[in-house]
Amino acid sequence: MSRPRKARAAVAPVFAALGDPIRLSLLSRLCDGRSQSISQLTTGTGLTRQGVTKHLVILAQARIISNERVGRESRFFVRAETLRDASKYLEQASLQWDEAAERLKRLVEE
Repeated sequence: MSRPRKARAAVAPVFAALGDPIRLSLLSRLCDGRSQSISQLTTGTGLTRQGVTKHLVILAQARIISNERVGRESRFFVRAETLRDASKYLEQASLQWDEAAERLKRLVEE
């Protein structure tokens, strides 16, 4: 029982975007539920604003984060529904692996 192609295509950019430690760190900082400006996200990273912006663009393209204008600045926030979809995909994949391992175990023991 394989997952539909549409589901795989939807989550593939999420996993690709999260394959970078800097982007994972930025996401972690945004997971506190508060929207943050580029200045806040740059603080303490050792990166330039331009460097952080490049990573934020990749996260936004994967629909992991979004941003809104507040006055003169953009504030970034997590799109929880995208992370829920990716988590659900991983849970389904895990169940399939568990089922396959159980079938293999039964086959070997017979």
